[in-house]
Order: sequence, then structure tokens, then C-alpha cells
Amino acid sequence: MGIFNMTPEEEMTVEIKTDFGTYECLVLTILEVNKKDYIYVQPMVDEDDDLYGIYWIYGYKENPDNPNEEPELIYIDDDEELDVAEDAFQEYLDNQEFDEIIED
Repeated sequence: MGIFNMTPEEEMTVEIKTDFGTYECLVLTILEVNKKDYIYVQPMVDEDDDLYGIYWIYGYKENPDNPNEEPELIYIDDDEELDVAEDAFQEYLDNQEFDEIIED
């Protein structure tokens, strides 16, 4: 589903193919929730694009036997699972903001 790359700024990106086109996306984070991994990505688009500021959540799976193999991104079609992954991301963001306040 995607090709992982590193940008010059050392940010990880992934190419996501959708029904509407192919998008280069910034990997925001990967979180483990209920023993499953999820990847949170944001399309790298211009401010005037409809996708600006949104993010997508996919299941994330690496091959433990071959760490050089490209990870698999898994579309989430279960609303309850998506809600759980969304809540975990919101909690992650809240913690990031709290950490930034403490560092200042």
C-alpha cells in the first residue's frame, strides 16, 4: 500500500494510494493500542487542498522475521476499532502538548 522514505529533515514519509490518487504522507507516529499497532499519517498537500490538516489511521504490521521488508498498512473498516485508535491518538497529542509546556 505504501513506500516508506526518509525526507532530508529525517521525517519518515509513506506513499499512500487511495481511490482518489496517490499521496505522499508524513508519518505522525506509530502507536500500540490493545496489542495492535497503528500508524497515523498526514497527506503532504498545499494549504488550499481539501486534504490539508487531516490525517489518516491505518493498521500497521512489520515482519519480525525480516526487518528490512516494507511494513504493511491495513485499512480499518471497523468503526469501533477506528474509534479506539482515534482516542489513543488524541491522548498522544494531549501528552505531546503537555510535554511541550513542561519543557518551556
